[in-house]
Amino acid sequence: MEVLYNVLINPFVEMGSNPAFFIKVVWEGFVAGTLYALIALGFVLIFKASGVFNFAQGIMVVFAALTLVGFHALGIPAYVSLALAIGVMLVLAISVERLVLRPLVNQPDIILFMATIGLTYFLIGFGEFVFGGDPKVMISQELGLPRGIYRLDLPFGRVVIQKLDVAAAATAIILVAALAVFFSKTRIGRALRAVADDHQAALSVGISLNQIWVIVWFAAGIVALATGIMWSAKSDVSFALQIIALRALPVLILGGFTSVPGAIVGGLIIGVGEKVGELYWGSLVGGGIDSWLAFFIALVFLMFRPQGLFGEKIIERV
Repeated sequence: MEVLYNVLINPFVEMGSNPAFFIKVVWEGFVAGTLYALIALGFVLIFKASGVFNFAQGIMVVFAALTLVGFHALGIPAYVSLALAIGVMLVLAISVERLVLRPLVNQPDIILFMATIGLTYFLIGFGEFVFGGDPKVMISQELGLPRGIYRLDLPFGRVVIQKLDVAAAATAIILVAALAVFFSKTRIGRALRAVADDHQAALSVGISLNQIWVIVWFAAGIVALATGIMWSAKSDVSFALQIIALRALPVLILGGFTSVPGAIVGGLIIGVGEKVGELYWGSLVGGGIDSWLAFFIALVFLMFRPQGLFGEKIIERV
């Protein structure tokens, strides 16, 4: 009975006894969730256009952030470096389409997946050759990212939040909303959906598969750059940052690999779930629950709703 009480009742008692602290925990989970959603969005965009899981999305986050810091280290102003980093991601998108995707049109999905693994290790080697392997400091102050804290005096207590967290959440929300509108309301977005449904049918009505792939990979590169800036502002820019891409996998499973809204909802569920779970249930299992709780939630979804909350259910005749 004591274990049952600690699991089911005591956490809610603690939430009610200190609501200000609970709101702070939920806010931190919300911020982490929006950044998870931003990472997942890069996967969703490429999967919708090519039907392949882009294993290289994690290293694209690192490579984009290192490019920005590298240009600034040469004495180039911060916003000019940002523009140049965006240009590099466009060159990367064109190069991937020309050298990797175009020769593999109509090949099995596993071949394209293996190609993204090869791209990952190429970017790791090329990045270490150009930028070195040492961690770099993100130029957050030069980019105008805010520092300091906000103090919110609520009826039940004071909540302190980081200004950087507010900027990160706002940036993620704006970028996700802009891409969602772009790909759902524009001609390019409609062409993307046609390509996602059937490559050959899209080609037959005059849609350029190569152009769509460049646009999608460029959009994924912009997402990777924004993600790299926000995550690196909290720590450093290093190749270890690519591991955060693995944290997006449960988000994709929850939301669905083809759904932009699913990436948002899945990211928020995972982000808030990790923070609240670690605080109120972590001590029952010795801590560290945030490292595996998301994957446990994803496993449950795979058993009962494998297509995710917003994914399309695929039925094949055999």
